Amino acid sequence: QVQLVESGGGLVQAGGSLRLSCTASGRTFSSSFMGWFRQAPGKEREFVARIRWSSGTTRYTDSVKGRFTISRDTGTNRVYLQMDNLKPEDTAVYYCASSSVISTIPGDYSYWGQGTQVTVSS
Repeated sequence: QVQLVESGGGLVQAGGSLRLSCTASGRTFSSSFMGWFRQAPGKEREFVARIRWSSGTTRYTDSVKGRFTISRDTGTNRVYLQMDNLKPEDTAVYYCASSSVISTIPGDYSYWGQGTQVTVSS
């Protein structure tokens, strides 16, 4: 069992920044990959970014490349999503998730946080 807790969401103006944090506990050795997903009203949950825990290798969805940065702190079992130059279309509930396999598919991620709301106003 892995427990994930997100924080850092909030309301920000377009062009602003937020940093989301996710703290993992429990059987974290099973979390080979940590990912961030988001779900906007009326839309499917979509992949945003992931990081391989061991190496720090990252991948991003095209719409956030150059604006978002995923990172991890191996000493504290935290993963971060630094979001810069935010746009109204980034508005969504953001979820931290863990997976034992390399994937961008929500169903491949076994454990999920509770979600944190990010709202970007224009």
